[in-house]
Amino acid sequence: MLESVVIVALILAVAIAIILVLAATKPDTFRVTRAAAIKAPPEKIFPLIDDFRQWGKWSPWEGRDPALKRAFSGAERGKGAVYAWDGNRNVGAGRMEILNATSPSNVVIKLDFIKPFEGHNTAEFTILPQGGASDVIWVMHGPAPFLSKVMQVFMNMDRMIGRDFEAGLANLKKVAEQ
Repeated sequence: MLESVVIVALILAVAIAIILVLAATKPDTFRVTRAAAIKAPPEKIFPLIDDFRQWGKWSPWEGRDPALKRAFSGAERGKGAVYAWDGNRNVGAGRMEILNATSPSNVVIKLDFIKPFEGHNTAEFTILPQGGASDVIWVMHGPAPFLSKVMQVFMNMDRMIGRDFEAGLANLKKVAEQ
């Protein structure tokens, strides 16, 4: 009986060691990028991103918590605009602040997650004119602390976050092309 417990403990210790070694090999930063072609000029798309009050029309997270608490502060739009949210486990809690907005081509956002996991990242939207249409590129990047690296052993962060970006860009496309 004692021998079985020792064997199980040894197997568990080896499994944990393997997970920690795999986590240590993950990069210290992450970057997720998605893009979409939208049949609208940058001047029509930019205000949908530059104004957090417009995000309800296209954000992939807005519908995940009907009781989501939202707070807007700072500037109405553009640099200094702030959006804070507090919701269920599907959306967590956090805060976004626009650090830079260059109309009609670029928005840089400081993104701070509070729940379920703390994280501090940067999101960037680049809108490139293509004739009467636009290419919209959504990027999020930031540090990958060790706990994040452990999570990456079990899940693909690019695929997980990328799916949300793809849904958000598809929603943005529908709204901007109306």
